[in-house]
Amino acid sequence: MPPFAYFQKKFVPLAEAKISVMTHSLHYGTAVFEGIRGNWNSEQEQIYIFRLKEHYKRLEDGCRLLRIKLPHSIDELCRITVELVRKCSFREDIYIRPLAYKSSEALGVRLHDLEDDFLVFAIPWGRYLDMDACRCGISSWRRPADNVIPPSAKITGLYVNNAFTKTEAMDKGFDEGIMLSPAGYVSEGSGENIFLVIDGKLVTPPVNNSILVGITRDTVIKLAKNELGIETIERPIDLAELYTADECFLTGTAAHVTPIAEIENRKIGNGKVGEVAGSLQKLYFEVIKGDNPRYIGWCTPAYEK
Repeated sequence: MPPFAYFQKKFVPLAEAKISVMTHSLHYGTAVFEGIRGNWNSEQEQIYIFRLKEHYKRLEDGCRLLRIKLPHSIDELCRITVELVRKCSFREDIYIRPLAYKSSEALGVRLHDLEDDFLVFAIPWGRYLDMDACRCGISSWRRPADNVIPPSAKITGLYVNNAFTKTEAMDKGFDEGIMLSPAGYVSEGSGENIFLVIDGKLVTPPVNNSILVGITRDTVIKLAKNELGIETIERPIDLAELYTADECFLTGTAAHVTPIAEIENRKIGNGKVGEVAGSLQKLYFEVIKGDNPRYIGWCTPAYEK
């Protein structure tokens, strides 16, 4: 069965969901997206969509910034997404990509006097960083300030910054790049938030250090507190602290919880998966696959039983 997309207010085969070469968002980055995971539980024969409503709330906030009028409520978007996944009938981990965009076939730099539309599709997608622990480099590209392009929203045009970082890291032989804020503090990876373990506590950059307020970030903070009794401190992080931390790890919808073994060829801790990162990784995978009843409210089942 071919995958489907919800496009122009109806479900169509993904191969038929096409936009014009004159679409405004293609030329100017005037769109907002989300990345949502659907996690396959083979024992239950179920795909659990993780924190679906929270993702659409963040999409809605981003649309306000770009003056995009969503054609559906958050509850309707959730319903459409579940129906889409059900139609696709995947039996593996998937990645769901909603996009709200300026759909006018018009040129000219602006946000006003343009039409808006929404689409969503789903594809099979395994681990984004496919290794036990990754090697990172410090990017020469910095995150933009909030008054340049707000990093708190997943605005498509902003992600050129992330693409610069990812490719630079790969070209230098690393798996991922870590960007700094305009003031020189640690910000985030090209597609992930970052955590350090220092003196038994989690430390992560605050919202005003040019980060995306990640949903996986929030999940890890809650799991660390509720299940491991570990406090999270949100504060500016100096570059040197990366090298002296007991552990470092990345979090994101695509990357899940990925430990960092090295930064700029310096081992972090013992250069292996740390105790805290390993515990959080195990907890996280239990939760997103619907195997932890305490957090089943975060999981939306796609298939009817």
